[in-house]
Amino acid sequence: MSDADTTPQAPQSTEAELIAVRREKLAKLRELGVDPFGQAFETTHTPADLRAQFEEGQQVKVAGRITGLRNMGRSCFFHIADVLGNIQGFIAVKKLSEEQLAVFECLDRGDWLGIEGETFITRTGEPTIKVENFTILSKSLRPMPDKWHGVADRELKYRKRHLDLMSNEESAATFVARSQMVGAIRDFFHERGYLEVETPMLQSVAGGAAARPFETHHNALGMPLTMRIAPELFLKRLLVGGFTKLFELNRNFRNEGISRRHNPEFTMLEAYQAFADFEIMAELVEELTCFLAEKFCGGLQIEHKDENGEVIRTINLERPWKRAAYHDLVKGVAGDDFFDITPEQRRAKCDELGVQISPEMEDYEVIQQVFEKKVEEHTFDPCFVTRVPSELIPLAKVTPGGKTVEVYELIINGQEISPGYSELNDPDVQRERLEHQAGGEEEQLVDYDFIETLEHGMPPAGGIGIGIDRLIMMLTGAPTIRDVVLFPLLKKKD
Repeated sequence: MSDADTTPQAPQSTEAELIAVRREKLAKLRELGVDPFGQAFETTHTPADLRAQFEEGQQVKVAGRITGLRNMGRSCFFHIADVLGNIQGFIAVKKLSEEQLAVFECLDRGDWLGIEGETFITRTGEPTIKVENFTILSKSLRPMPDKWHGVADRELKYRKRHLDLMSNEESAATFVARSQMVGAIRDFFHERGYLEVETPMLQSVAGGAAARPFETHHNALGMPLTMRIAPELFLKRLLVGGFTKLFELNRNFRNEGISRRHNPEFTMLEAYQAFADFEIMAELVEELTCFLAEKFCGGLQIEHKDENGEVIRTINLERPWKRAAYHDLVKGVAGDDFFDITPEQRRAKCDELGVQISPEMEDYEVIQQVFEKKVEEHTFDPCFVTRVPSELIPLAKVTPGGKTVEVYELIINGQEISPGYSELNDPDVQRERLEHQAGGEEEQLVDYDFIETLEHGMPPAGGIGIGIDRLIMMLTGAPTIRDVVLFPLLKKKD
């Protein structure tokens, strides 16, 4: 077994030279009659499961990638791992047959190996497998990232996630946690009687949100289509059809900007409950978030750290969560008279506040810009923002006697995590509001089939959306959405 790519001299070798050495070993394995890319290998444990359930004297079979080794001539200690964890192996080199030794010397850090043997504890207290037999499962022809520094280049980390996962335990743990959290979210809703459904990702009208869609074309049908920006209108069709509790974990696509909080392809959960309202749904999302925090984060205090491991903030999820009216929050940062002055004066006020606006923005959009930049981005502990202006959300019920809608917008960690509505189910009002939002492009932007569906009768209902990527950012302390999306969209290299 070679440790040439982990010794202090290794960085002086070029990648091409290291690859050439590995290809020589590949050829040697074939000369020895060993398949360098292996066959099926039956295991008794994963590395992580064996470590968690460790007992001395067990006969075990484990497989994983060689991630570290100490070759001391007559004996060798090494670690094999997968994304869930690692376990140490020990080989007494002097006890290997001549053929085994020849194969053994062809191994490198990065190779996949199956091992069989008996468990024991070393003098330093490390759970270990004393290897009796080993099987090459895949020869790695390229060296792993540096043993100590991993993938230091952030862009490389996103472009070549496989290198990040194999060399960065913290990153691997984040994605394992994400997978487990998504499974727990499903269980949470199933246990409460919700049915999981699937709705179309290709749609003839992009509805359910105000966003620019990705456009495509179906050749066989000869029709333009869009990738969905939200599943909402199809899920409400199912409420009309008789589903009373339903949810979908879905991929949405929006042809818009990329930032620390935005990726054009992202994961959302939408859930609807007949005979409920936005207050009931707020309780549901609060319960879900605290459930995830306690299960996966060890409690309701979520620490966010900088690159040096220093705590920069602690998010407090202790219940009950704060509730505050939209107008009150805006007045708190822009002045008590902000809604009494003229639209022109509000624009001037934005200059004073350092909030950038554009000439084409309508007055409600100017106000929303102040909210996003001065309230939302500075709110880290949970806050349900209520009594939101009706212009912002055309799919929610209007508050009786007012110009606001029965909505919450949940802000945590400086960004919206979840909106929740008392869903609008009056087809005439819905038609009017969608046509107003379309601004003269009704035929392209209004889903009249959905309006017709509502005319068959949709029960009063509460609905929620949860940005899964943003929720996991908050729970894991990730600084950017790219750290919780396995393959974020990046500009193609020249």
